[in-house]
Amino acid sequence: MLKVGLTGGIGAGKSEVSRLLVACGAVLIDADRIAREVVAPGTPGLAAVVDAFGEDVLTGDGSLDRPKLGSIVFADPDRLAVLNAIVHPLVGARSRELEEAAAEDAVVVHDVPLLTENGLAPLYDLVIVVDASRETQLDRLVRRRGMTEEDARARMAAQATREQRREIADIVIDNDVPLDELEQRVKDVWAELVRRARASRRSPQE
Repeated sequence: MLKVGLTGGIGAGKSEVSRLLVACGAVLIDADRIAREVVAPGTPGLAAVVDAFGEDVLTGDGSLDRPKLGSIVFADPDRLAVLNAIVHPLVGARSRELEEAAAEDAVVVHDVPLLTENGLAPLYDLVIVVDASRETQLDRLVRRRGMTEEDARARMAAQATREQRREIADIVIDNDVPLDELEQRVKDVWAELVRRARASRRSPQE
C-alpha cells in the first residue's frame, strides 16, 4: 500500500485532482467528508460537541449548525483547540479504518486540506501539493464559488503559504492550466504513484 497525502490551498483545484486520481484507480479518504460524518446527528462526536459548546450550535433538526460553530471557534483559538480535540481523534480513527479496509496493493490518497498547517506530512509515504497562483485562486473563489474578494483573500491568508506547502511536497501539480492539461498531468502523476507502490512491495523481499 502506498499512502499519499494530498493538499493544496483553497481554490487551487485539489478537489478536481482527487476526483481525477480516483478515476485512475486511487482509494480516496477525504478528511473533510469524514469530519462531517463524525459529527452527524446521533453520533458520539456530535454529543461531545454539544457538551462543550451548548445546544445553541444545533439547528432546528438537531444537526450541527456549522456557521454558528465556526463563528465561535474561529474567533477564539482556545475554543478552536477544544473543537479540534474532539473532532481530530475521531477523524483519525475513521481514516485508519478506511485505510485498513483497502487492498494491500492500493494507492490510498488522503485528501487533507490542512496537511501543511498541522504538520502531518510525516504520516504519508509521499505528499502531493496542488498549486496555483494567488491570482488563479482568487479568480476561482470569486467567480466559481461566489465569494467576495475580501472573503476570498481572508480565507487564503488564513492558510499556509504556497512556499510552505511546496517545502513539504514530494510532487507538485501546477494547476494554472485548463482541465484537459490538468488531466494529463494527473495521469502522469498516477503512473509515478503506481511505480512507487510496486517498488515498495518489492523492496521487503530484496
